[in-house]
Parts: sequence; structure tokens; C-alpha cells
Amino acid sequence: MITYNERGLEVRGIKVLILLLVITTAVIKSYAEEKSPADEKKWKDEAEFSFVNTSGNTDITTLAGTNLLSYQFTEKSKGFWKIGALYGKQSGETTAERYYTDLRFDHLISDRLYSYGLGGWLRDPFAGFEDRYYVGPGVGYKFLIGPKHFLVGEAGLSYASEDYTDGTDEAFIEGRAFGKYEYAFIEKSKFSQSLEFLYDFEDSDNYKVNSETALISALNNHLSLKVSYNVNYNNRPRPSTLDKTDTILGAAIVVSF
Repeated sequence: MITYNERGLEVRGIKVLILLLVITTAVIKSYAEEKSPADEKKWKDEAEFSFVNTSGNTDITTLAGTNLLSYQFTEKSKGFWKIGALYGKQSGETTAERYYTDLRFDHLISDRLYSYGLGGWLRDPFAGFEDRYYVGPGVGYKFLIGPKHFLVGEAGLSYASEDYTDGTDEAFIEGRAFGKYEYAFIEKSKFSQSLEFLYDFEDSDNYKVNSETALISALNNHLSLKVSYNVNYNNRPRPSTLDKTDTILGAAIVVSF
């Protein structure tokens, strides 16, 4: 059985979440006070926050947040920066800790075809990942472009480096296939389903499947309620005693600018 320094995990989790909140607050404040009409067309920010705390017979604390910042460099080029954190504690024991960040750059080749570059980092010790780094290019195609139905598909390659909580590590070339469908009920209210498949070309048993099912309902121009269900499947976890499937059912307030 793997043991963790609970106090260290708790302090680190709180620090990361505080940093996420500070960055998001600073971005929103900057938009509200300084951006010009021209900047408004280039910058967009979307933040999600959720917090659950119970005490008494059940003592549970869960904190989660993500922030997606995008910038339109040119008519055909766009950049994205996403950061996220999840921290859970039950009866004084840390039960969840997941932090990640992604950087992405998209460039339109035609109205439907585009290329992308993607790089990121993940830490999830309860899923066996001390650190996971990945970077690589790919291409995507917009099969459906609205106004109600949207569907994209992507394929690419990545160089991945993984350090595991059992003290082992490895690096490999990874294939990536991704698809996402969205249905817009009305403006800013939608259903979405995404599916990502990651495959290690050197070890056919080492593959991962990530899925998100989400429903977003707009409350006003800037606030929405999001209910989501995430499934993260790792066919070859390290150490092997870990479960292959992690699921997250959550509800969050989404702030968009």
C-alpha cells in the first residue's frame, strides 16, 4: 500500500487552489478595468469553481477549479492556456489530489481543417502519476459547424514522459485521437460529449481513455451552471494495484468573460 504525507498534500493542494483563484481573479479584474473593444475580441476567459464542505457525522471537503484563457493572435491562429486543480479530504485524510496545465496553439488551414500543437503537465498521485509531461503536434477537422450541432475530430502524436509513485519512470511516443460533439439548445446552453484515446506505440497494453459528458445551462451573460461526468481509464496503472478507472461527478459555477 502507498502512503502519503497527508499534511504535505493538504498544504500543497490548498496552495495550488489559492494560486488558481488568484490568477483567475487577476485576469477577470484586468478585463473589467483595462481591456479595449479591440482586446475584447481577442481575449476570452472561462473559470469553473466548485466547493463542498460537510461536518458532523460526515466530514468531507472537496475543492475544484479550472481556468481556460484564450487569445486570438490572428484571424486563423488562436492560443489556449488551461489550468486545473482538484483536492479532496475526508475525515482528516486526503482522498484526492489532481493538478494539471495545458498549453495549446491552433491554426486554421481551411474553414474546417486545422493544425494544433499541444503540451502539458499532470500530477495525480492517487492515480499513480507523480508527474506526466507531454508535447506534440496534430491535425483536426470540423465535421459539423453549427448552428445547433458541432463535431470535431483530431489525430496527433506526442512525446510523453511519466514518473510514477512507485519510483519507476518511462518515456515513449504516444498517439492521440480525440473527438467532441456539442449540441446548442440555445445561446450559451449546451450539451457536450468528448472522448480522448492515448496509445503507447512501444507497449500496446499502455493506453488511456478520457471522457467527459457535460451539460451547461446559462444563468445570465457571464454565469452558467455546469454538471459533468468524467471518466479516466488507464489500462496499465503504476503500481498495478491501483484501479484502472477513475470517475468524477461534479457541479460547478462557470464564469465567462
